[in-house]
Amino acid sequence: MTATFTAPSVDEIIARLGAQSTCDAGLTLDPWHFDTTRPSYGPGASMLDRLPANAPRQQVLPDEYRNASEDELQQRIVDAKRRLGSKLLILGHFYQRDEIIRHADFVGDSFQLAKNATERPDADHIVFCGVHFMAETADILSTPEQSVTLPNLSAGCSMADMANIDQVEEAWDQLGEICGRDKDADGMQPIIPVTYMNSSAALKAFCGRHGGIVCTSSNAHAVLEWAFARGRRVLFFPDQHLGRNTARAMGIPLSQMPLWDPFKAMGGAADPSDYANARMILWKGFCSVHQRFTVDQIERARRAYPGVKVIVHPECSMQVVDAADGVGSTAYIVKEIANAPAGSAVAVGTEINLVNRLAAQYPDKTVFCLDPVVCPCSTMYRIHPAYLAWALENLEAGNVVNRITVDEDTAREAKVALERMLRVH
Repeated sequence: MTATFTAPSVDEIIARLGAQSTCDAGLTLDPWHFDTTRPSYGPGASMLDRLPANAPRQQVLPDEYRNASEDELQQRIVDAKRRLGSKLLILGHFYQRDEIIRHADFVGDSFQLAKNATERPDADHIVFCGVHFMAETADILSTPEQSVTLPNLSAGCSMADMANIDQVEEAWDQLGEICGRDKDADGMQPIIPVTYMNSSAALKAFCGRHGGIVCTSSNAHAVLEWAFARGRRVLFFPDQHLGRNTARAMGIPLSQMPLWDPFKAMGGAADPSDYANARMILWKGFCSVHQRFTVDQIERARRAYPGVKVIVHPECSMQVVDAADGVGSTAYIVKEIANAPAGSAVAVGTEINLVNRLAAQYPDKTVFCLDPVVCPCSTMYRIHPAYLAWALENLEAGNVVNRITVDEDTAREAKVALERMLRVH
């Protein structure tokens, strides 16, 4: 008789890995508690990151939503969605909590959802359960007649906020002095700007007007090939790790990948010629969740589960990527776990809401986060069912709350960079 495989519980995994609790206790609070406190990303992995002074603030949620039970909120969402019918499209990022994902018409990473935003031009309203830059992208790619709503305006992205348009324009001017501004005899630009999808519409527009492009974690390699066919160097922002990991896989040595620190004079290089000799100029930005994963966690996973396959997101550090068995986008991680044989163990270095959902989806496998008690993305956590119910019921009443709009000029230039990305992919 064949024994039935039973995946270990989260508590068993924590004990076996010897993991230490790192999550802020504030995450047990409902997110509207932070609407009335000083501006911050809230508790979690990004709580110590710098929040821009002009970051959007969410209005105080009405009592009827804050005081509603979980069951009542779920029913109100279901009812509002049914009544809105084909007028409504809900997009849900992989990192959202399960109580939100169950209502999404499409679930995916930022690249997939950018495409999904274009697939329902008949929908009057797009409700984006993600973070601010994703809703901006949906507004750029959707029709002018469609509204885009972000249920909680405080759902930002600390990585996206690590590069703003003023900083990038200043860096561009300074790098122009070092690397030149005109095309060479071969028609190559001195620098091609490449921005990660996790950036503001203003930065996407900057790339559009300077011959640059947008990338995601799933197409970064193809985008860099596109850029190097047109320029001598790439300025890559805001995530240094995705840029470094992708460029190294393409054979570019670390000596040709200097870091640009926007808070230091001339980017902080000891010698400005470092930028002139560069192939990849990396912006000093990072994801607060993915930078928490370590080589030590991978080693502990291998000791606890001999034969475990370790897969991580390319926003992790170079050392973690080198120690893992595989690296790729959230879509890649989902596919790898789906294709793993029954009874196998897979340790994952990415946001824990996604990992826990995959573990529940594939109970015939042991799927766990490298640090199973690492904080979820605290800004994604801001999208609570109470905010979704509030947004949908307002749409029913003809009131579009938290509408995300990108001005016409910015949208036009950003769309140029986004469409280049879509063609390259």
